[in-house]
Amino acid sequence: MLNVDDYLQIRLLHRDGVSARQIARRLGHGRDTVKKALIEATPRGYTRTRPVKCPKLGAFTAAIDQILADDQSAPRKQRHTAHRIFERLRDEHRYLGGYDQVRRYVSAHRKRERETHLLLDHPPGCRMECDFGHIQVDFPEGRRQVPVWVAVWSYSHYPFVIALPNERTESILHGTVCALEFFGCVPAELWWDNPTTVATAILRGRDRQLNSHYAALASHYRFAPMFCMPARGQEKGDAERTVFAVQRRFATPVPCMKDMDELNRHLLGCCLKERQRTVSGRSETIGRMFEAERRSAVELPARPFDACIQHIRQADKYQTVLFEDVRYSVPRHVAFEPVTVKAYLEQVVLVHKGQIVARHRRSRTAGEQVLEPMHFLSVLERKPAYLDKTKLFRELKLPAVFGELRERLTKELGDRTGIRHYIRVMQLLGRHSAQQVATAIEACLHRQMLRAEFIFEKLQPSSANAVPAVAAPAADDPAFNHSIVPSIVQRVSVPPPDLRRFNQLLIHQPVSQPKGDFDHVPSHSRDAAQAQPQDTAAADDAGGIQQAVA
Repeated sequence: MLNVDDYLQIRLLHRDGVSARQIARRLGHGRDTVKKALIEATPRGYTRTRPVKCPKLGAFTAAIDQILADDQSAPRKQRHTAHRIFERLRDEHRYLGGYDQVRRYVSAHRKRERETHLLLDHPPGCRMECDFGHIQVDFPEGRRQVPVWVAVWSYSHYPFVIALPNERTESILHGTVCALEFFGCVPAELWWDNPTTVATAILRGRDRQLNSHYAALASHYRFAPMFCMPARGQEKGDAERTVFAVQRRFATPVPCMKDMDELNRHLLGCCLKERQRTVSGRSETIGRMFEAERRSAVELPARPFDACIQHIRQADKYQTVLFEDVRYSVPRHVAFEPVTVKAYLEQVVLVHKGQIVARHRRSRTAGEQVLEPMHFLSVLERKPAYLDKTKLFRELKLPAVFGELRERLTKELGDRTGIRHYIRVMQLLGRHSAQQVATAIEACLHRQMLRAEFIFEKLQPSSANAVPAVAAPAADDPAFNHSIVPSIVQRVSVPPPDLRRFNQLLIHQPVSQPKGDFDHVPSHSRDAAQAQPQDTAAADDAGGIQQAVA
């Protein structure tokens, strides 16, 4: 089964003009497999997310790295050889492996003798370098350090700078997409040093174990991911000099900004001004040189990359999904189901069976709960105590008319029945805006008797020809859909029943009622039946009074 790296190699060869048949012959893959890789940027199915660990040496690499780091401050003639490191691992750390593994590991990390350099000459459209820097910014809450992501073309030296909240993988994905959209083209090579958010493992030479999300990004835009040798930052000197320029020219004096958006607008303006600047030793401006770079670069794909990291999580009994120690709510029907978490820079999108079921702002505070009250409206019908016993609904901001409605309902119908009517009105917020429901409530407050059904009627679209069928829901049911009624029935115009008279008959019962009608019903059930028998929710709570009356 092919992985993301194989797909990337196939797509790079096809970008360079190699046909699908030649790619299949050169790489030893089937032609159908090559065609599938040219259609889709990433393979489907299971892929390994962690590199294979060395079974014997893997637990001792940290000790070797510490020894080599300590050697930097030791006299040159008193530094460890590979054999001496092997002896220390064997004697002090009980290492049971062979010497050759230690020698190869030390050889890959050994400092080379100082070498001479030549100025590199990169052709247009070939190479772009990326790096992170840091600047100090004055915000209303005080001065703080902000990471800035820098991308610069090696031929024209045209930069792009964006401030990001952190240096994690999703920030790198977001910054890369923004940079490529800003430039309008893609380089043949994109160079980094070796951050673990991009290269999860350093292999032999310049080979790297790529982060799977970064590999998908490279495959989508068809650029070759390239990396400097360890501790050789001078290999991407353009990015290093651009970070220095951002600190000295873009952020000096210390900028005073209201928020990150204003800071990014300032940085974008500074990048656009760079088009008029001429680099030392060049005769043309950066803007004119970039036009030559654009003509030689790779074209952007038809759609931008979905700059997010994805994880599979299970929704729990609290209708939440745990991601990075933060709980995000989902609708009731998603509880106990697997959910795909798509974590973007500023938001978290939850997907269930290919459909987006929730969008939340992204929180980076461990232990926080990011909940959407509309996800829990259906739960209130079975557990009305949540209305006053949970922080989510206690702090829910609704128009003042909702409080007036609740007060009147509880006064006229009692606490239990009134609260249930109020909850049924709140559930309308799942289909209507708060202002629409508030307007309907205000239109019903003048009535002598107030019920949830009256508010339902105000929100239902008027239809003169639509009548309920026998098997369809009641006309006053908010879930009633007039479009399901057969067209032959819609020709008949029947006025809807006046439920207000029915309510009056049930509420104003004669005092001299025959004694034996309710003898078989418990006393508390008789009270519930006389108070509000047409309220199905209250009847269910009273223990099935409808069946008893029938």
